[in-house]
Amino acid sequence: MVTAAQIWEWVIKSLIIILVLTGGFAYVTLYERKVLARIQARVGPNRAGPFGLLQPVADGIKLIFKEELTPAGADKLLFTLAPVITVIPALVVTAVIPWGESVTLFGKTYTLYLTDVNVAILYIMAVTSISVYGIALAGWSSNNKYATLGGLRATAQMISYELALGLSFVGPILLTGSMSMLEIVRAQQKLWFIFLQPAGFVLFLAASLAEVNRAPFDMPEAEQELTAGYHAEYSGMKFALFFMAEYIKMIAVSMIGATLFLGGYLSPLTMLSGLPVIGWLFASGPHWLFLKVALWLFFMIWVRATLPRIRYDRLMQLGWKIMFPLGLVNVIVTAAVIVLAGG
Repeated sequence: MVTAAQIWEWVIKSLIIILVLTGGFAYVTLYERKVLARIQARVGPNRAGPFGLLQPVADGIKLIFKEELTPAGADKLLFTLAPVITVIPALVVTAVIPWGESVTLFGKTYTLYLTDVNVAILYIMAVTSISVYGIALAGWSSNNKYATLGGLRATAQMISYELALGLSFVGPILLTGSMSMLEIVRAQQKLWFIFLQPAGFVLFLAASLAEVNRAPFDMPEAEQELTAGYHAEYSGMKFALFFMAEYIKMIAVSMIGATLFLGGYLSPLTMLSGLPVIGWLFASGPHWLFLKVALWLFFMIWVRATLPRIRYDRLMQLGWKIMFPLGLVNVIVTAAVIVLAGG
């Protein structure tokens, strides 16, 4: 029997997740601009507020007051709904990611996750696949050939890389014996799965970049070929929603990757048995997940600053001829080792 207190707990946790993701999106854009500036020997945003910390606020105000244009030949309903369809999956996919075990406040113990379901991996795969509908509909409803091509590219890219992404999940599932994200984290107490599944980690890293359309896999919005791609006709807050979806998906992918392969909220000291934990900083908790996500985002930004966009046919060949077979081999080898080890 679900009580009113449980419902309120779920509502409050959901609001916290949404606020953290939307606030995080704003400051990940600043984080990216600062890191890119550092890599390229520039200053970066430093005018709005101290150290440029109010730059995301200035950008948000600018987008709110920007004029929104809708093409005369567009399907107005789908044109308006497409950004919403894209951003909602990015917000809800993190519902099954644990930030920690539990915390006691005012004599009551609260779990540090919204929900723990035994099919969390299936939930993640299902939800991450939905956002491509918004991108495809955005391209088609714009009544613009370049935008339509961008939507088609996103669809083909998602199909290609979703397979490799799904296969990269299988290794941690086999090692844990569960699809629960909380159980996957607990199974990494002694050794993170990045050491047991290096091939799966590399697969996830590459496929996740393609999944969120980040360089060098940002073919759906290749400005040299498609004049901005699927969102070419969007402006104002509708464009901001696409922008928000991309950066929230970056955060979500980083959280999923850190949970699957880097121990999630676990402290690195958990792998050193017998070592005493000194203070809260070294104990497992949400701060470790935050740090791992920050490092993962730094890597994604670094890749964007370093690697050029690859050709579209090479993109598809990489997905089908290299990553998909590698994922299958990794699954077969992992299963064989577990069986032979009596797992």
